[in-house]
Amino acid sequence: MSVLDKVKGMLKGHESQASKGVDKAGDLIDERSGGKYAGQVDTAQEQAKKQLGVDDQTPPADGNPPA
Repeated sequence: MSVLDKVKGMLKGHESQASKGVDKAGDLIDERSGGKYAGQVDTAQEQAKKQLGVDDQTPPADGNPPA
């Protein structure tokens, strides 16, 4: 079992808190760097959320994927 699998297991049921933590960390980096690396930080936040399985993008209410 990898470390990432263990982290995913610990996050079960706490996805919104993990997402907020990733966002807060990115905001702190943006603040400290004066926004110099905002694009890279946003990409890193998206990738971290994907890896942890806490994507902010929720499927539409009708169940159909976006076009």
